[in-house]
Amino acid sequence: VLGERLCSAEEATAGSGTYTRHGFIFSSLAGCLEKRSEDSGLPVVSVVRDSESQLLPDVGAVVTCKVCSINSRFAKVHILYVGSTPLKSTFRGTIRREDIRATEKDKVEVYKSFRPGDIVLAKVISLGDAQSNYLLSTAENELGVVVARSEAGVQMVPISWCEMQCPRTHTKDFRKVARVQPQFLQT
Repeated sequence: VLGERLCSAEEATAGSGTYTRHGFIFSSLAGCLEKRSEDSGLPVVSVVRDSESQLLPDVGAVVTCKVCSINSRFAKVHILYVGSTPLKSTFRGTIRREDIRATEKDKVEVYKSFRPGDIVLAKVISLGDAQSNYLLSTAENELGVVVARSEAGVQMVPISWCEMQCPRTHTKDFRKVARVQPQFLQT
């Protein structure tokens, strides 16, 4: 258990996944307790994260998310992947208007950047607020909408950094289009 007191610092040495405070060794993450005997005398206590444990989005991580709703100030999203690893449970994220583009931030309009249902590549910029929403940014060229469907239900094709087109109806829609790097494409 995270923060659990494991033993006295006199009985063992703190290993990975632990920390020492007030003469005791505590667990710094949730996982399995391991005790290894060392030649130097004191055994080493460490906590090994369970391989099934939840991967969490971290600041700087590139995440794949799905747009749930938009308004004039931000887009609400569900984070589905961290890098190429699918998450077991969804995390909520927010892309604020000022974090959509790197330039001309004051001219950005959310509805011309994202629509509900869009799949977006974004970067985690902060672990968020009381509602546990992660704050995300699409301000780099490689970030933004990677998959969008037209009104006709067809996957749209990017035609510029700010427009996508329906191959069936040839209708154009505004989006903040990602210049996708091959390593981010899910096969």
